[in-house]
Amino acid sequence: MSTMPPDLRRDTLRRSGPCPRIDTAQKHRGHGPLLQGHKQRGFGLVAAMFLIIVIAGVIAAMWRMSVTQTATNTLSLQQARAYQAARAGIEWGISSALAGTCSEVNLPFTPDGFAGLFRIDVSCSEEAGPPDLSEEGIQNLVFYTITSEAEYASVGSPDHAYRQLQAVVERAEEAEQGSETGED
Repeated sequence: MSTMPPDLRRDTLRRSGPCPRIDTAQKHRGHGPLLQGHKQRGFGLVAAMFLIIVIAGVIAAMWRMSVTQTATNTLSLQQARAYQAARAGIEWGISSALAGTCSEVNLPFTPDGFAGLFRIDVSCSEEAGPPDLSEEGIQNLVFYTITSEAEYASVGSPDHAYRQLQAVVERAEEAEQGSETGED
């Protein structure tokens, strides 16, 4: 038993609270003065780690978008160059057709400035059309179909660019008078 007088024992119990078990339970939940500061420091560390991970994720996503955009821009530029190379092939084919030197040929063509960059193939086919009856006399119509293909790099490579253009050119030739009427 206690050696304290009964009056003092009651005062001690009133000051300590209704039940000593509640005080210990509160200290275990982090409500005590010693545990409260420790728990806040742990939360700050977790928050800092979360923030670092989020920022690292944003940086990684931005880097990936930058790489993708650069590759897209490069491919777009190569596609534009392939179009211009194919167009140069068409112009060369039209020039050959109008000069009368284009008939069933398939020529590799490399314009100035494209050497070693693009492979350009120009094909030209000739087809006779119906005779054109005009005021000047009978003319033979000839249709030239010109196809130009420009290709950069090999198929399957990330830098592969390909364009194909086709043009039809009409050329009128004076008909020989004897051959049109059937006379020899």
